[in-house]
Amino acid sequence: MPTMESAAAAQELTAWIEEFEAAAKRPLPLRVRYAFIKTYRPVLDDESFRAFDRTADYRAWCEAALPSWLGYGRV
Repeated sequence: MPTMESAAAAQELTAWIEEFEAAAKRPLPLRVRYAFIKTYRPVLDDESFRAFDRTADYRAWCEAALPSWLGYGRV
């Protein structure tokens, strides 16, 4: 006799497979459009263009100007 947990897991797997199959039937341009989510990145997205003379200048700017959660700092 299956447990409630295994039945719930089976239902979840079935729902996941149905969603996957429905997504696979969509045209490729629509799938690509839904595949990427635009997320605003503070400071990085505020200017359309930046140029640095040296990589060291870029790295120093990243450490000084960008929030740490963006992941551009040194480890």
